[in-house]
Amino acid sequence: MTNKKYVYFFSEGDKSMKDLLGGKGANLAEMTRLGVPVPPGFTITTETCAEFHKTKKWPEGLDKELEKNIEMLEKAMDARFGDKIKPLLVSVRSGAAASMPGMMDTVLNLGINDETVQAIIRKSGNERFAWDSYRRFIQMFGDVDMGVEHKLFEEVLDKAKENKGVKYDTELDASDLKKVVTEYKQVVKKATGKDFPQDPREQLRLSINAIFNSWNNERAITYRKLNNITGLLGTAVNIQTMVFGNMGPTSGTGVCFSRNPSTGENHFYGEFLMNAQGEDVVAGIRTPLPISELKKTMHKQYAELVAIKDKLEKHYKDMQDMEFTIQEEKLYMLQTRNGKRTAHAAVRIAVEMVKEELIDEKTAILRVAPEQLDQLLHKTIDPAAKKKVKAIAKGLPASPGAAVGKIVFHAEHAVEMAEKGEKVVLVRTETSPEDIKGMHSAVGILTARGGMTSHAAVVARGMGKACVAGCSEIKVEEDAKKLTVGSLILKENDYITLDGSTGEVFHGQVGLMNPSLSGDFGTLMEWADKHRKLKVRTNGDTPTDAKVARGFGAEGIGLCRTEHMFFEGDRIKAVREMILSDSLEVRKKALAKLLPMQREDFTGLFTEMKGLPVTIRLLDPPLHEFLPHEEEDKKELAKELKVTLERVNAKCEELHEFNPMLGHRGCRLGIIFPEITEMQARAIFEAAVACEKKGIEVEPEVMVPLVGHVKELRLQKDIIVKVADDVMKESGKKIKYTVGTMIEVPRAALTADEIASEAEFFSFGTNDLTQMGLGLSRDDSGKFLPAYVDLGIYERDPFQALDQSGVGELMKIAIKKGRHVKEKLKCGICGEHGGEPSSVEFCHRIGLNYVSCSPYRIPIARLAAAQAVLRDKE
Repeated sequence: MTNKKYVYFFSEGDKSMKDLLGGKGANLAEMTRLGVPVPPGFTITTETCAEFHKTKKWPEGLDKELEKNIEMLEKAMDARFGDKIKPLLVSVRSGAAASMPGMMDTVLNLGINDETVQAIIRKSGNERFAWDSYRRFIQMFGDVDMGVEHKLFEEVLDKAKENKGVKYDTELDASDLKKVVTEYKQVVKKATGKDFPQDPREQLRLSINAIFNSWNNERAITYRKLNNITGLLGTAVNIQTMVFGNMGPTSGTGVCFSRNPSTGENHFYGEFLMNAQGEDVVAGIRTPLPISELKKTMHKQYAELVAIKDKLEKHYKDMQDMEFTIQEEKLYMLQTRNGKRTAHAAVRIAVEMVKEELIDEKTAILRVAPEQLDQLLHKTIDPAAKKKVKAIAKGLPASPGAAVGKIVFHAEHAVEMAEKGEKVVLVRTETSPEDIKGMHSAVGILTARGGMTSHAAVVARGMGKACVAGCSEIKVEEDAKKLTVGSLILKENDYITLDGSTGEVFHGQVGLMNPSLSGDFGTLMEWADKHRKLKVRTNGDTPTDAKVARGFGAEGIGLCRTEHMFFEGDRIKAVREMILSDSLEVRKKALAKLLPMQREDFTGLFTEMKGLPVTIRLLDPPLHEFLPHEEEDKKELAKELKVTLERVNAKCEELHEFNPMLGHRGCRLGIIFPEITEMQARAIFEAAVACEKKGIEVEPEVMVPLVGHVKELRLQKDIIVKVADDVMKESGKKIKYTVGTMIEVPRAALTADEIASEAEFFSFGTNDLTQMGLGLSRDDSGKFLPAYVDLGIYERDPFQALDQSGVGELMKIAIKKGRHVKEKLKCGICGEHGGEPSSVEFCHRIGLNYVSCSPYRIPIARLAAAQAVLRDKE
């Protein structure tokens, strides 16, 4: 017999028990403790869900605990399950430790049946309310617990409205709804072969199982994957006394936020519907009213709601997302949680809460998720372009940013088109949790129905996608693949532009512009910079890249890929001439043409970086990448260089490799063709001299790629040092420079002590180190890596987030061995992982000096580096 406790009455828990009771259960318990009006109830733990999935049955003792808590609830409410005079009705809701809005299931009005519906009519004196509650219960229970398609119920309801000639379900009377209940039962019988269950305890048991099972439904799994939610036991189940927002004109329900979740502005924000239940607001079936309207109709309840909102925000010290119901003028709170918010809102709320002395700077830094900052760098519609076009429709500005893409009407199609590289806007009457993959693949989302707190709005804000919701001017026909606005008909693949910040919809492609960052963003970054130890550099190849990166706070260039410069304009011609040459003399002649071009590139970079370190990687890719592949291009090259086509084809054949990633590239090119290294080194040092003469400080770091053996580095370093000495002698200028290497071959990591005897710095090229360390081709592994992540072989795609226990271990070995030889050896990272938050945190822990990433990820790396320090202290 186990002593484990599976069920907690709300009065037994508090907010610290989130892992056990789930976020919703822990917060319901906390609100109960604070004296907030919460309908009584109890929570079945996340551990119970885990055991249910393990054994496929309820754990021993759960039945008894459940019965005991039902009895406590009956006593608290002076009502009984299935009673013909005072029936108890409950809601059954999911709630994991991490917020997953709308991803799992909910059942309302449980306990209603053919007998209790009559008791509700007698007790409430409101026949319409009773039949409305019953039809809602059959619809939700049938869908969630019995697997009956939601649309089969919707068809019955739509037909009832059509027959009566009305638009809204609130316009159906008691006799209409009674008929709907009868037809709903027939729908269940036809779809399942079973009668709709009448026993409340059977209803409860089936609902608990359905909630447990919803933990592993496709949309919940997808949401956890997209948001990197791992390590949770399962979902808790909250069973709570029903309160009714659909009892008539003095009842209602709503969702509200203590601050604006889109902008972060400190004003009460939310929506409500009178004579409705909660799912009407979030499902987007009826478009709700702004919360300010409640003040006009129910002043007392509005004032009470504002007081509770203020109390909860002060208590949790964070912006709260709350659900409430008013039952015949009495206010009840059904949920509070830290609200999902856009990046703009997250930054503003964090900074303003410090100014309000609600939180300190450190808490503010930890409050903003680094990856969320990506949203701040989103494009917006260019005001000049916007003046030239007229919006075809306007909805609610549900999630900021702008999106231009081809219209698609189905989530699956959005995924398919996005995989082909198309930018798409998902257009739906309303979205549901099943659409999550399509929403993730789309650049923007447009819905005809739904409010600012509808599913589309909440999910889009979390993903940082532009979203216009509740655009009632448009008619969406998904099956006909048609969107109609007045006389304008748009079809699949037609372009539209969304402005998620204003709610406007435009036909065609409207020009976008890069974002400007707010003062709050600058404040947060200043705070982050005070705490972080890691320097943050950029991967940049041009002065333009360098300028953008400096604007985002880059402290140097951690990777300049010189080969990118070779593809521009006339340069490629000189590169190809060099490759096709048969003698050293001709090769040097071609390289002499490249020298001034490379020198100009480096001068531009040094000038823009104004004395900050610039790490220049010598030529890395195999030479065949610079030759044409198409027959027509080969003919043109032969004509340009005055050589035969056979010569071009022969050279292409000669340079062909079966595995070029492990072939003749990197330092291997410089060793076989030392004249390439000589030209690049001369360009670097001549550029440095030119800058020094203009009074511009320079700090070039020359990086030799793909070193696997210390002798490779030594050979290349000898050339670099000789050229540097020559240039300094010729110019009479002294240049401070360093020579180092990329650690991207596993052998280099394992022999880092030998390599450190020659290298003055290490830079981890984690893209190649991951390929070679894991034996995975970055170009080909995409076919099976997603399945590996799904199966849990890798927690995340190792090319997106650093494989800390494998590749990370090679890095630790290299640092330890390298610094054993040179105690102050500078070590950094320049792979794509340098801007990924969990990888940045790892780089901090293992003692790197800097990370380097693409310009637009610099703010993410700066914040992640600061959070790593603060978490260390915790």
